[in-house]
This record gives sequence, structure tokens and C-alpha cells, in this order.
Amino acid sequence: MILDPVPPYRPSHFRVKFAVAPWERRACAALRRQVFCQEQGLFEGDDRDAIDAHAIPICALSTLAGDADAVVGTVRIHEVAERPGEWWGSRLAVERSFRGTAALGAGLIQVAVSSAHARGCTRFFAHVQEKNVPLFQALDWESLAGLDLHGRPHCLMRADLSAYPPMHDPEHGLVTFRRAA
Repeated sequence: MILDPVPPYRPSHFRVKFAVAPWERRACAALRRQVFCQEQGLFEGDDRDAIDAHAIPICALSTLAGDADAVVGTVRIHEVAERPGEWWGSRLAVERSFRGTAALGAGLIQVAVSSAHARGCTRFFAHVQEKNVPLFQALDWESLAGLDLHGRPHCLMRADLSAYPPMHDPEHGLVTFRRAA
């Protein structure tokens, strides 16, 4: 009797929230290095910069039997000290094998903008790699200008805050679902 191979486990639920546990923060940093340094070659060795000293990391966690299993996505947000109310999102990264899961990117963006909105955000911006602009536009972001960053085409974009109600409990976050193929 020949057994058919069993497909690898693919979680259907993801929790997107502030990265508060030390292991979550370490995994966010490792994922960013994997995506921005090793895969894309945008940075040499590490992508950390001065913003990380005051940025809030957000993680997307895969789940196994309802418990957090691994960080499969991340983004960071921060308020510009010199311009109160102006917030930025950056370093959005999703683990390679989960990139077809649109709910992860959308969930990370939702928690980023909605949690900043709850903290007094009046303007939310991001420099988005050109290939990701359609996702942001579908999520109520406006393209403002094209630019080149780290040798890659990017677009300066602004979120429509009316599409992102304030999220007052980002430490708990939200649960997203992967659609069945």
C-alpha cells in the first residue's frame, strides 16, 4: 500500500499584535534581517537603525492549536518627535512561505495604523516598495510621490485614517484568517 504524502501544516489563524514578549521581539528582528538583508540585500548584516530605539514592533503570529507558534510577519511604527501626531510605519516583512496570505499584510497594516490612531495619530505615512503599492491602495492608502530608497523604487503613501478606527488594545491585537485555496 502506497501512502500519499501529507501536505505540510498551514495554519489558518494568525494573531496580529504588539510584540511584547522578548521572544516575539527577537523573532521580529530575525525576520527583518532575513527579508531585508539576506533576501533583498537592502542592508548589510542588519537593518536596525535609530528608529528602532523608540519604535513599537508589531508581529503576526501563526497559531498551532490556538497557541502562538511563530512570528511570520512584522512591521514597526513610530511617532515623529518633532511633529506630534505624525506617525510612520516601516520594515513590513512577511516570512517567505506566508507571502501569499493577504490577511497577514492587511492585518499588520490594520494594527499599525489603528493602534497609532488610538495614540493620537493625525497623519500616518509609509515608504512602500513599488511592488506592494496595490495592496496599500486596496487598504485605503493614497500614493503621494515616487522615490528611490536603498536602490529600489518606493512610493510615499498616506493612510486614510477614517478607514482605521482606533485600536485601544493592540497588545491583544486581532485574529486574521487564511482563506482556503
